[in-house]
Amino acid sequence: MDLAFTPEEQKFREEVRAWVRENLPQEIAHKVHNALHLTREDMQRWAKILGKKGWLGYGWPKQFGGPGWSAVQKHLFEEETALAGAPRIIPFGPVMVAPVIMAFGSPEQQKRFLPGIASGEVWWSQGYSEPGSGSDLASVKTRAERKGDHYIVNGQKTWTTLAQYGDWIFCLVRTSTEGKPQTGISFLLIDMKSPGVTVRPIIMLDGGHEVNEVFFDNVEVPAENLIGEENKGWTYAKHLLSHERTNIADVNRAKRELERLKRIAKSEGVYSDMRFRDEIAKLEVDVVALEMLVLRVLSAEKSGKNPLDIAALLKIKGSEIQQRYTELMMQAAGPYASPFIQEAMAAGYQGEYVGAAYLAPLAASYFNMRKTTIYGGSNEVQRNIVAQTVLG
Repeated sequence: MDLAFTPEEQKFREEVRAWVRENLPQEIAHKVHNALHLTREDMQRWAKILGKKGWLGYGWPKQFGGPGWSAVQKHLFEEETALAGAPRIIPFGPVMVAPVIMAFGSPEQQKRFLPGIASGEVWWSQGYSEPGSGSDLASVKTRAERKGDHYIVNGQKTWTTLAQYGDWIFCLVRTSTEGKPQTGISFLLIDMKSPGVTVRPIIMLDGGHEVNEVFFDNVEVPAENLIGEENKGWTYAKHLLSHERTNIADVNRAKRELERLKRIAKSEGVYSDMRFRDEIAKLEVDVVALEMLVLRVLSAEKSGKNPLDIAALLKIKGSEIQQRYTELMMQAAGPYASPFIQEAMAAGYQGEYVGAAYLAPLAASYFNMRKTTIYGGSNEVQRNIVAQTVLG
């Protein structure tokens, strides 16, 4: 197993780094490096810049308008953009639903939906989880009943990330109650501007509006928006979830946030505390180990071998690391990392106990990261998957 990058791969890295340095708006990079709030305009601005270059669908094959990069090139692109302070690509369109449309959609669906995803013009949301159906997606109850050339959709989705910005949503819907629960699920694309679609905010512990409830009340969806075959949606969902769980690992963001943790610790005078340095060192070892695991997969793919089915393992370790670095940042800042009222901060309030500006978002980040070990399939469920598929 050779984990070293070739001269050609190193040259590719330099080209990506130079392009990102020239094209990433610095005001957006500043927000990312300091965990400040990114607006819809910030995120879509960067998406459109990538789209114009042909890099928003950086994992796409050339036949669908992507760059046709190797697995190693995709990794290097992700690393360079993360370290430069680029926002994470909102994955629901280019990383999640697009591969499903490519693999299982009709040529007409590919022609209709992929260009808007590749350009960054169309914002997609994911409709999987429901009240009572999170990690157990096979129990979804949102119903889609065929009526002529339409489906009538009724039900509710929850924890729908950034659905307040969504133009379209891909949903798992129940089209049959016969047989095993998995066999009655279909994969449907729904225009969120359709009558009967209602989005209600869920305000999180950090005061932010990142997730939502989405209600469907007799929503008419053209039958041509069904991906693949009716009642085969579970197969398509599993294809998508492997992309989601690998994306959640996000080792490159962890490397960037590790450096931010060190900066905060030095600024707050705790970097010289050997016990605190030990915690940083243990975290850094785990980040390096996660990166080696990713590179091991890339090495296997490059050599034509079948890598281990370790998407679940990547998700477990990556999500735990995200929680640990936000917790250590809180510890480094001490009382200056106490929660704040977003409206007051947005208005410019600086109370007598508010520390440096870079400390203000720490509590919000800490609270937000509590979710990472739950979404995409809880880590308890993922450990069962690892036990079955990897350990045998």
